[in-house]
Order: sequence, then structure tokens, then C-alpha cells
Amino acid sequence: MSLLGTIVNGIAIIAGSFLGLFWTNISDRYKDTILQAMALAVTILGIGMGLKSEQFLIVIASLAVGGALGEWWNLEERLNAIGKWLETKIGKQDKGSVATGFVTATLVFVVGAMSIVGALDSGLRQQHDVLYTKALIDGFCAILFTSTLGIGVMFSAIPVVLYQGMIALMATQIDRFVSQELMDALIVEVTGTGGIMIVAIGLNLLGITKIRVANLLPGLLIATILVFIVEKWESILAFSHGLM
Repeated sequence: MSLLGTIVNGIAIIAGSFLGLFWTNISDRYKDTILQAMALAVTILGIGMGLKSEQFLIVIASLAVGGALGEWWNLEERLNAIGKWLETKIGKQDKGSVATGFVTATLVFVVGAMSIVGALDSGLRQQHDVLYTKALIDGFCAILFTSTLGIGVMFSAIPVVLYQGMIALMATQIDRFVSQELMDALIVEVTGTGGIMIVAIGLNLLGITKIRVANLLPGLLIATILVFIVEKWESILAFSHGLM
């Protein structure tokens, strides 16, 4: 079943968020320290991912073009609007904005190498170990995020399931059209691009900046397109040299 790992991941986020709702006997001082620790860990994770890029010009171009598209489509505001809508349905909360929890957790859980690699593994080989591992990590993070950001974190399970599920289903057919070499290059550059976004999330959580990270999300698609173009161009050049 291609979607098994994705479903387990979604359930882990919901379960972790549910537990986080009952972790209410912690003072604000402790919660602030925990959130700052999570923000630092997220930042370091993003730096590590960003450094995996082998063609950093692709990362730069992807973020620039993707950011322009994201601003045009106003993705950040649309995600916040969903969070605000959820807030009207479930009422106000003491721990913070539902929209903030939803947007922050969605970006952290969606943007990352494990989401892509795990979903591809599920679709191509019916192997779910990567997503099981991600589920464990996300579940623990959901406990901490929910204890500080509130119930909005729980609803991030929906875009996580949709995003990873779509990749897993597409992967069942993608190996017919994409070589393993191209797939490896794609994963590396998308991971590098996503890593920069993860750094931005960490900086936002620390209160250092207020980067509209959701508006950078189209950069993941742009990175995919650029990798295809570069790989195809290199193939053409290699073929041309072979004829000389």
C-alpha cells in the first residue's frame, strides 16, 4: 500500500498534538525555552540540508523565482486564512493563534528531505521505513509545538498527508520516465532549496526575522524544473561532444 507510511505520519502528528494539548502544567518560561530550543534545532537542520546542494545556483534561482511566484499567488496569506478559518470554527485558545500553529507546523513537517525521499520510497518500492522514522520525529515535535503554539499544529496533518500522498502516488509511475541519476540529482537540489526554507522557519521561531516562508514554497517546484533542464542540457552537450 503506497500510502501506508503517509497515513502513519499523519496519525503520529495528530496523536502528538493531542498529547501536547494536555501538557498544560508548564510555565511560560519553560515553554519559551523549549520553543527556542526547537527553533535552534530546526535552524541547524535547515543548514545541514542546504549544504547538501551540489549546484547552489539552482537553489538561488529556485528561491528567487519561487519567492516571486509565491508573492504573486500570496500563499502565506492563503495559509494564514485557512488557519484563521479554523480558529473561527474551534474558537480562541490560550496558547496562541491557531493560524500560527497551523502554518508553522505545516512548513516544518512538509518542507524536508524525509518527506520527499520517504514518499518516493513508499511509491516506488512500497518501503515505508523512512516515513515511519519521520512519523516518530514529527509526533514528538508535534507534542512540543502544540504545548507552545496550540491546537493549530494538529491540523497540519492534513497538508502533510496530501503532499506526501501525492508524491507517493506519482512515484508509482514516475520511474517509467525518470532515470535514477536524475532522481538523485532532483532530491539533492530540492533538499538544498527546502533547507534554506527550514532555516527561515527557525529564524522566525526565534523572533529574529519575519520571513514569509510559505511564499517561498514554489521554489521546490522551480528547483525540480531547473534540475530537469540542467540535466537535459548536459546530456545534449555530452552527445554533441561525442559527435565531434
